[in-house]
Amino acid sequence: MTLKGILLSASMIALAGAATAETRIGMITTLSGGGASLGIDVRDGFLLAMEQAGRDDITLIVEDDEQAPDVAVQLADRMIQAEDVDIMTGIIWSNLAMAVVPSVTAQGVFYLSPNAGPSQLAGRGCNPNYFNVAWQNDNLHEAAGAYANSAGYSNSFILAPNYPAGQDALAGYKRFYEGELAGELYTQLGQTDYAAEIAQIRASGADSVFFFLPGGMGISFLRQYGDSGLDIPVIGPAFSFDQNILQAVGADALGVVNTSQWSPDLDNEANAAFVAAYQEAYGRLPSLYASQGFDTANLILSALEVASPADDPDAFREALRAADFVSTRGDFAFGPNHHPIQDIYVREVVQEGDIFTNRLVGVALEDRGDAYAAECQM
Repeated sequence: MTLKGILLSASMIALAGAATAETRIGMITTLSGGGASLGIDVRDGFLLAMEQAGRDDITLIVEDDEQAPDVAVQLADRMIQAEDVDIMTGIIWSNLAMAVVPSVTAQGVFYLSPNAGPSQLAGRGCNPNYFNVAWQNDNLHEAAGAYANSAGYSNSFILAPNYPAGQDALAGYKRFYEGELAGELYTQLGQTDYAAEIAQIRASGADSVFFFLPGGMGISFLRQYGDSGLDIPVIGPAFSFDQNILQAVGADALGVVNTSQWSPDLDNEANAAFVAAYQEAYGRLPSLYASQGFDTANLILSALEVASPADDPDAFREALRAADFVSTRGDFAFGPNHHPIQDIYVREVVQEGDIFTNRLVGVALEDRGDAYAAECQM
């Protein structure tokens, strides 16, 4: 099997030729609609790590959630009850994670998030079988707030979609940002027309704009912001400046500062090898989401070296907690609520030849855990 031969539709993928797989992994992610690029990159990063491992005892079942909570719930139930999966992963959107993860873990199945990190699951809703391999939702936004202080901004206009990750985004920014707010608003999830919001920004007297609009929402906003002629500096998390968004937005994103726990130029051996392998396999630079899918797969693989989740779930859980794998981020460890403790970086959008990408410019927060770990009782 080659990576290029994998179908984009729902599929069951035997990662090698074993007649009976000892570990079954269910991946529910977004493969269609405006957020498809995020799920495709998570899937492709995950598959790259699995192919590199060459295991013959893993079956991966991939399904498209269509970015719909009811679809995701139905798929999860089927994977657990009919497909007998041991591990689940893949969800991009926090509202889908909130609909799926509590039920999955209640049924004794492990869930490893390669993206969504809602505050509810980091705090009182934490669970021994739930691990987040990306970040807690607030983290990158907290770093943006810290950067705004260092840049001397004192009157930010902030906006995000009205769903759990958007609410966490603005809470995270405000947690570290020390200035005043020129405005604060929630947009519709999936919104594509931002004329009204841009008009409010223009009239607000803001000296900076912080926004969280992932996927197609970010593309629409950045294009319209560029067309508006506004020259108020923009700050955002990496979600709005990932590799796919940058190619769609182009020059309107140049020079924008954003925050991330990963970057393609992060200087460590594992990351350099990942970026090269991903480009060779897929013909494109990896995004933040691809790196998270890759790390999630490698964490699972490291734990499987210790125990099978079906045979010894307690030993498998402890192996996940140990996080004994080589991350594209370099240093990686879990906090007490199974969310990462890691550095969050400042990046700048640059152009290299015909490609728009990000370049590291510094560290915003060192060894950052999250604000909700103390609420987790497990």
